[in-house]
Amino acid sequence: MPLMNTSKPANPWIQRPTPKPGASLRLFCFPYSGGSAATYRKWGDVLPDFIEVCPVQLPGREARLMEPAFSSVFPLVDALAPAMVPFLDKPFALFGHSMGALVIFELARKLRRERRLLPECLFPSARVAPGFPLKGRPVSNLPEDELVQELIQFNGTEQGVLQDKELLSLILPTLRADFAVHEGHKYSEEPPLQCPIVAFGGLQDPETEEEGLDAWRAHTSNSFAKRMFAGDHFFINSQQSLFFSGLSQELQKIARIIGGRTTPARVPDKSREAASDLVQQK
Repeated sequence: MPLMNTSKPANPWIQRPTPKPGASLRLFCFPYSGGSAATYRKWGDVLPDFIEVCPVQLPGREARLMEPAFSSVFPLVDALAPAMVPFLDKPFALFGHSMGALVIFELARKLRRERRLLPECLFPSARVAPGFPLKGRPVSNLPEDELVQELIQFNGTEQGVLQDKELLSLILPTLRADFAVHEGHKYSEEPPLQCPIVAFGGLQDPETEEEGLDAWRAHTSNSFAKRMFAGDHFFINSQQSLFFSGLSQELQKIARIIGGRTTPARVPDKSREAASDLVQQK
């Protein structure tokens, strides 16, 4: 988890490391537990030119290290959604890895309910669908030594960080909060999203079995696809070339669908009313 880069941008949530004013599609990228926007800063150099990659920086990391991380997804998206509004003036898609997959799901539902906006596609990665049972034991409240052992097994945190007591003391509160977001989510019924969903997974990921990825199919009334890669929970790093190729192919499909459209997709009035009615009944 990077700790440097402490200069604060005008909008602390949304970063544009490679601005592309002429891009036809924005791809907002959300981190895994303990991760940061740094994971995605180079993606814009690799993905097609019509994509503007916008890494999302959550509180509790890098320039926002001193801000407490959210421990529940619902207040997180409540705070995030208004910060995204200035960037939702053109078609957009949402990518989230692990915990980030849960965040993009609830964010998409919030944008649909409150702003009638839809992503062109939802890209959940390395997480079972909301409502599907999680594997493994909860780790957010484990003693420090046990939590560190879990992090070693996840293979997503640099060994140097785990061995540095001072750095570890800085990042553990954020890690615990992020794991709480992932573990404590209470799924509630709403109509399926009207956008396509493409789920990514690692064939050797012990946390995300294919059945759990397949369960994302129930969350869309549009098309669903699943792409699997060799590798563990962090196949987006270990199989980066293949992963970028697969993601680029899916983004090309979106580009063909939106054609020359320059505005984001919106929810039909009837669909919006149905979603609002269901939420009010809960």
